[in-house]
Amino acid sequence: MAVQQRRNSRTRRDKRRTHYKLAAPTLVKCPYCGAMKRPHHACPNCGRVGNEKEPAPEAAAEGQQN
Repeated sequence: MAVQQRRNSRTRRDKRRTHYKLAAPTLVKCPYCGAMKRPHHACPNCGRVGNEKEPAPEAAAEGQQN
């Protein structure tokens, strides 16, 4: 197991950690309802995927149960 030989300064530690960050999720506008959704996924608002005329089967089934 590696054991450090010298203590790293705060600056050196923080420089190493500059890349440890979250990326903002990519969102696109749904062409049907205008809600923001993830690309290539069903819209959480209307349930449509891409240029389909009908909502996705899962979204249609959820709508019938409620």
